[in-house]
Amino acid sequence: MQDYNKILSNIKKEEYSPFYLLSGKETYFIDSISSILVNKIVQEASKEFDFTTFFGQDTRASDIIESARRFPMLSKYNLILVKEAQNMRASEYDYLANYVSQPSNHSIIIFCYKNKEFDKRKKLYKNAEMYGKCVNFKGVSDNQLFNWIKLNASNIKLDISPHAIELLVSNIGNNLSRLDSELKKLKIIVSESETVDKQHIEKYIGISKDYNTFELQNAIGMGHFTKAFQITKFLNTNPRENPVFLVLGALHNYFQKLILVKSGGNEMSKVGINPYFFGEYKKAAERFSVKQISQALEYIMKADLESKGIGGLNKKNTTILEELVIKLFSI
Repeated sequence: MQDYNKILSNIKKEEYSPFYLLSGKETYFIDSISSILVNKIVQEASKEFDFTTFFGQDTRASDIIESARRFPMLSKYNLILVKEAQNMRASEYDYLANYVSQPSNHSIIIFCYKNKEFDKRKKLYKNAEMYGKCVNFKGVSDNQLFNWIKLNASNIKLDISPHAIELLVSNIGNNLSRLDSELKKLKIIVSESETVDKQHIEKYIGISKDYNTFELQNAIGMGHFTKAFQITKFLNTNPRENPVFLVLGALHNYFQKLILVKSGGNEMSKVGINPYFFGEYKKAAERFSVKQISQALEYIMKADLESKGIGGLNKKNTTILEELVIKLFSI
């Protein structure tokens, strides 16, 4: 995220690069930078003349270069956006690399290479690194999500409670595009004098404040079987909104943190737990031995394999989740 914030800072100061090679699995950052650059540079009156969009599969490097060599008519810069650049023929990259080594000072190219990292051995990468801006965006880890949501909410002046953030983390996961969309929706709906809490999340996003993945892991951690099984039943009634992979991922992350709590004591920075919830994690960690937590992680990994149809009977995901909860209370 450091590279992302640095690029945004430079854009704000109107310090542009002639060529942006944006690649990686986390497409949110690529889309965000592209959108911000377009909104910052392209004026409505000049859009038809000084802004060109290409799509990788149908594009040759010569087309991009031809556009980049043109002088802008109404704007200061001629902006070229190359979408889905990963679908371009690899043979085109070297041709484009030659342009990047001597770019036009009145054009800006945004090269969006999604879902994988651009090959650093390629001439285009090396030239982009030398003469432009080259960034590979990886996904935000589970431990960083809480602070990411908090920061993004702050940026749009949205006051949100820790419990509301945890609901978003545990039920949406690291789908940054959706998280960003939900925060913007809450900003529009919730009045400035209010703090977004669990009730708002339930009402406007559709995540139950009582029956969700966050409450499930807490019920398991505190040893409340009846509540945990009720939540599991509720989640199973709507598998589309509560996919089993997301529930299993949250539970796996939860027990991993319990091991870190047991080994790291009170050093919250080591375990990646928000201070607001550290007490709950510490209580849960005290209930389990390291051996029991290791067993829980094994059960969760086995459930994950079963949900993918590996290593056993072809069980329904609802059955897999219910059986897992029973096993977690038997350790």
